[in-house]
Amino acid sequence: QVQLVESGGGSVQAGGSLRLSCAASRSTYNNYCMGWFRQAPGKEREGVAAIVTGGDATYYYYADSVKGRFTISQDNAKNTLYLQMNSLKSEDTAMYYCAADPGPAHCYSGSWRRSQSFVHWGQGAQVTVSS
Repeated sequence: QVQLVESGGGSVQAGGSLRLSCAASRSTYNNYCMGWFRQAPGKEREGVAAIVTGGDATYYYYADSVKGRFTISQDNAKNTLYLQMNSLKSEDTAMYYCAADPGPAHCYSGSWRRSQSFVHWGQGAQVTVSS
């Protein structure tokens, strides 16, 4: 079992930046597919970004809507996943969740975009972007 705790949410004006953190109760570095999702009111939860490390290689995946603005990363020493969000837009307003799946397959296959692919979830962090 992996517990995930997000932090770093808040309110920011359009064009600003925020960094979300997700602290895991144990290492999720090797061969875990780690993802960030978001859910706006009245909308489905959508995959924003994912990361997986296998051996010496790390792979990064992004939704088209955030590519070039958001960066996913992880610090193995701190068991922490990050989402750096730059050039924020009002449409980025949502509850953001980190998620973990104990296997790399969903990252490699592209199914990281689906919330059903992940087993462990954090409680969420609210991000509000005002225009």
